[in-house]
Amino acid sequence: MANEFYALMGRMRYITRWGLMRNTFSENISEHSHQVAVLAHALALIRRDILKLDGPDPDHCAVAALYHDASEILTGDMPTPIKYYNPEIKDAYKQVERIAGERLLTMIPAQLREAYEHLVLEDDEAVNPIVKAADKLSAHIKCLEEQKAGNTEFDSAAKQTWDAMKAMDREELDWFLDNCLGAYSLNLDQL
Repeated sequence: MANEFYALMGRMRYITRWGLMRNTFSENISEHSHQVAVLAHALALIRRDILKLDGPDPDHCAVAALYHDASEILTGDMPTPIKYYNPEIKDAYKQVERIAGERLLTMIPAQLREAYEHLVLEDDEAVNPIVKAADKLSAHIKCLEEQKAGNTEFDSAAKQTWDAMKAMDREELDWFLDNCLGAYSLNLDQL
């Protein structure tokens, strides 16, 4: 049957992230996807309008980011230490994500499937680097917010996400880190 897709998207709010960590506040994949969309849009704009580099359309990056974890509606959120434990597990999980994405596509009206295919399957090679950078940035921001609340359990994750972002060697991400990330340590009055 087709047409369950949109109802399933609404269930993103029930899937929590960071399941192996003690969290000061919980985060679900709906909140995370929204933040990644905002960040992907910003990174693509920075790339185009500040750095004057070629890249994918910022609006397309934002939409792709909204759906980047859609398969987790069916699979749940696999903790990073497990997902990346070794190449075999990583490859197997990628296959599980692909199968879940293909199943989600069957739940979209046939006339709309083509429009969602690249979003759900995350196979747009121009957009993926921006979305992946935004995804890692979102994870790092979560670590900073937890640290700001006094939760030292996120110290190693903060270092790991920082190192991963720097290893991406993305000019737009580096610009954001240099010019925008500091504001995340401010409270509302300081902002």
